[in-house]
Amino acid sequence: MENLRLCVPCHFGLESVVTYEVKKIGGENLVTTDGKVSFDGDLTTLAKANLWISAGERVLIELASFEARSFEQLFEGVRAIRWEDFIAKTDAFPVKGSSLNSQLHSIPDCQRIIKKACVKRLESVYGISYFEETGAKHQIQFTILKDKVSIYLDTSGQGLHKRGYRRNSNDAPIKETLAAGIIDLARVRADTVVCDPMCGSGTFLIESAYKAMNIACGLRRSFAAQEWAQIPQTVWQNARAEAMDLIKRDAGFHGYGFDIDELAVDLTSANAKKAGVGGRLDITQQDISRYRPLESCTLFCNPPYGERLLDIKSAEELYKKMGQVISPSKENPCYIISPHEEFEKFFGKKADKKRKLYNGMIKCDLYMYFR
Repeated sequence: MENLRLCVPCHFGLESVVTYEVKKIGGENLVTTDGKVSFDGDLTTLAKANLWISAGERVLIELASFEARSFEQLFEGVRAIRWEDFIAKTDAFPVKGSSLNSQLHSIPDCQRIIKKACVKRLESVYGISYFEETGAKHQIQFTILKDKVSIYLDTSGQGLHKRGYRRNSNDAPIKETLAAGIIDLARVRADTVVCDPMCGSGTFLIESAYKAMNIACGLRRSFAAQEWAQIPQTVWQNARAEAMDLIKRDAGFHGYGFDIDELAVDLTSANAKKAGVGGRLDITQQDISRYRPLESCTLFCNPPYGERLLDIKSAEELYKKMGQVISPSKENPCYIISPHEEFEKFFGKKADKKRKLYNGMIKCDLYMYFR
């Protein structure tokens, strides 16, 4: 397992952010495609990827890629993989995946064939016919796209957006990985001051603190591969110790959060405390109409969209209200994510740049004001 091909899926539009993060942890031979970044590394790279990559969804080991238009081809391709390098006699190895525009379109049938092929391979290696699967979980994932099969092992377990600090959220939170990607695009640094005038559960503020203070986003959680006997515990221990040493505790960062909802204010404060950055944030109950620009401050905002929290008309009125009190400039850049195609019209200001992103299943634009 020393020489691995790894893969990090990500939100469409954040590939460049993940590519930069992968280079920082020592990934080599990078290949970036829509929605994922693949790279070479070793066990240390695997551990660092789980700890440090803030804008990716999970860390996968790429095991094989081949064409299959029949179940026989699928079976043989999977059986040829050296599963014994990863899965011990008692380990669990469930299968899940997807298929699109392919001859093999039945997901349950593909799962069954992949599981059978894996079992047959391990039977021949271990000389046993029954696998109790009571040990560490090795989640097998597959994708079949236009008859090309890709087989992976998931090393993360829960998605990387599960940082360990947001046990509670409001009705429409932004995903941590998406927020981290936007913050990276905004070039938040150690001395940056940030503000979120509609802070919700505090994701933008907490992720900004992590970025500014160089806190590895996975420090407060565990990963599936930590339970794998094939990876020495020293690999994880050393990666975590290094991450702790790299925290910039003297960073000048500070964040300000506002929300009209008292429960959101309490929620942000609680989540920030869990994240270990509560002392870096000031959280206040306040309506957006009372917002006054802070000096040399980067503003992030994920306003209500209309689909879930407010109707469209109410959302548009809110955008107008935001435009009356938010004055983006070079000294006070502003990054607002919204699915409304006419956001700029209601906000009253044309963005310097836009980037298409997805917040969950909702297609959005990131409106960037920095001039």
